[in-house]
Amino acid sequence: MAEAERIIGTPDMPEAAGAGPEGARDRAAARPAAPSADAGPEQDATRGDEGSTRAGAPQAAAASADDASGAAVADRPRGRRRIAVLFSVAAFAYVLDLVSKIVVVARLEHHAPVRLIGDWLQLEAIRNAGAAFSFGEAYTVIFTVIAAAVIVVIARLARKLYSVPWAIALGLLLGGALGNLTDRIFRAPGVFKGAVVDFISPKHFAVFNLADSAIVCGGILIVLLSFRGLDPDGTVHKD
Repeated sequence: MAEAERIIGTPDMPEAAGAGPEGARDRAAARPAAPSADAGPEQDATRGDEGSTRAGAPQAAAASADDASGAAVADRPRGRRRIAVLFSVAAFAYVLDLVSKIVVVARLEHHAPVRLIGDWLQLEAIRNAGAAFSFGEAYTVIFTVIAAAVIVVIARLARKLYSVPWAIALGLLLGGALGNLTDRIFRAPGVFKGAVVDFISPKHFAVFNLADSAIVCGGILIVLLSFRGLDPDGTVHKD
C-alpha cells in the first residue's frame, strides 16, 4: 500500500494546497490592501494645507484690521489740513478787518470822505449799531448774540470738515463774524452794544466794511457749493 501511494501520489487537499507558496500568494491577494506608504505624504500635505488655511484666517482678519486702522490714520492729517485752512482764512479775514478799522478810525473819522472812483466809490468812516449794511440798528444785542452763535456753530462743524471750498467759505464767515463781534464788545457805547466801524461807501448803496464783505462772500460760496451738491465732509450728493 505504501508503495502504491508513492507511485500514484498523494491527492491534493484544500488544507495542503493552502500551505504551499501558491496558497500563500492567494491569501495575500485576498486580504484588503493596506494603505500605501506613498499616499501618506500627500494626505499629510492636504491636512497641512487645511490647517494653514484655518490658521491664516485670523491673520487675514488682523491684516484687514491693520489696513482699516492705517486708512483711518491716513485720513486724520487730511481732516486737520482742512481745519487749518478754515482757521487760516478766518485769521486772515479777521486781521485784515481789524487793521483796516484801526487805520480808518485814526485817519478818516471826523474827516471828509476820501474819493477813490469819483462819486461811485469813496471811503467814509461811520459807526453802525445795526447789522451788515446798516440794517436793524435797534437790535444791536440780538445781532451780537447771533454772531456769537454763528461762531460756535462753525467751530463745531469744523470737526467733520474735509472739503477745502467749504473750509474757505466757513473761514470767511468766521473771520467776518469775529471782526464785527470785536467791535460790538469793545467799542462804544458799551459791551455787546458797540457800534461797528464801516467805511466802504459805494454810490447808492449802504456803507460796509471788510468783515461784511467776508460774510457775504462766504455766504455766496456756501450757496454755490450747496447747488453743486458738495457737503462739508467732502462727499457729493445728487438730488
